[in-house]
Amino acid sequence: MIEIDGSYGEGGGQILRTAISLAALTMKPIRISNIRAGRPTPGLKRQHIAGIEVTGRIVDADIRGLKVGSTSVEFAPRERCGGTISYDVGTAGSISLVLQATLPPAVLSPDSISFKLRGGTDVKWSPPVDYLYNVFAHALGMLGANIGIAQKRRGHYPRGGGEVTCDVTPVDSIRPFECVQLGRLTSVGGISHCVRLPSHIAERQATAAEEMIHQHLEIDSKITCESYQKNNDPHLGPGSGIVVWAESEHGIRMGADVLGERGKSAESVGREVVSHLLTDFSTGMAIDSHLCDMLIPYLAVATGTSKIGVTGITSHLITNIWAVKQILGTRIELQGKIGEPGILLVEGMGLSL
Repeated sequence: MIEIDGSYGEGGGQILRTAISLAALTMKPIRISNIRAGRPTPGLKRQHIAGIEVTGRIVDADIRGLKVGSTSVEFAPRERCGGTISYDVGTAGSISLVLQATLPPAVLSPDSISFKLRGGTDVKWSPPVDYLYNVFAHALGMLGANIGIAQKRRGHYPRGGGEVTCDVTPVDSIRPFECVQLGRLTSVGGISHCVRLPSHIAERQATAAEEMIHQHLEIDSKITCESYQKNNDPHLGPGSGIVVWAESEHGIRMGADVLGERGKSAESVGREVVSHLLTDFSTGMAIDSHLCDMLIPYLAVATGTSKIGVTGITSHLITNIWAVKQILGTRIELQGKIGEPGILLVEGMGLSL
């Protein structure tokens, strides 16, 4: 059984998600101890349990220690399974973080898998589902994977209630990927939304973002707005946000997102998201730090060596690399310092089904 110290580095939920995901992908039993040991409330939270349970259904896993507050979990895969998996994460627990754990083994599954998930779609400390669909899924497509994500209803903190479906068409293997420099931008797209709020909030976020884009980039941009009439809004609670992405001549997309907050103007939200995008673009590197973090498990099992440029090295990224190396034993080299751009070299182990 593989042993993983969940307190390494950041000691957060990412080690747990990565470890469970790769255990399911390789069909190897694993024990994670000291889960979130350095956090004010150590151990599993409800959304961590959700990711483990859904991943467990893909491989009919025997799971021990699965309860709120548990600091140790054993996960033993038994048999790969396909079909439809429905799950309610509860309140505004992040659907995106559940998919982070479940998608690697689903992409390399022998059978098609569909997820029907309910929970949070736009919550702090996790990528919005709009980012998953327009940036992450796009990148997976360049690696040969095929996933279709549809957001049926949004779910904001604290009530959640968002609904997302994700259909995965499995592949036999993952292609390696090489792209260090982003190259020339060809377009900028985005989605600005608000629910249970006046529609002008989404429109003002989008307008402020597009004005700032045109001030700094000579490029076409199209940010769509999504809002609902007050008497015909199916969402459980109010919220707003914006996701933007820039596509380059190489087909790569770099993304950024910002959620609205009480007391923060819609114009500030729109300008802030573009500021993040421009900061990443100024590095010249191809992959934003959030996307890089999410791609590592796929690159680690690809059928060759990948080399990518990342806009900013984070402690989160370093922790995730450590977890992948512990489980797969693949060679991963990261050139650069925390807080600076870097280059990532990943020698894929060539896993295929």
